[in-house]
Amino acid sequence: MLCTGVLILATKKHIILVPNHAYVPKHEIMTKKEAEQVLQKFNCNATELPLIFVNDPAIIGLGVKPGDMIKITRKSGTSGTSLYYRYVVET
Repeated sequence: MLCTGVLILATKKHIILVPNHAYVPKHEIMTKKEAEQVLQKFNCNATELPLIFVNDPAIIGLGVKPGDMIKITRKSGTSGTSLYYRYVVET
């Protein structure tokens, strides 16, 4: 089977496409302009954000590179939608 852009975890009975799993929140690469706006809003540098490794299973199919910023959109039944930001680094 040929799949590009997704990480496949296989067990004896199941194949799981990590980015498409129900419990994996939406991950997006931010544009430079969006990233600058977020950094200004929180008055911080990109390296002061929480880090995410370039080979993290949730972002491996996005084509990220070190130095990119990722926006994570998490949905909750109690708090609605929350945004989280991560800075991509080498492993």
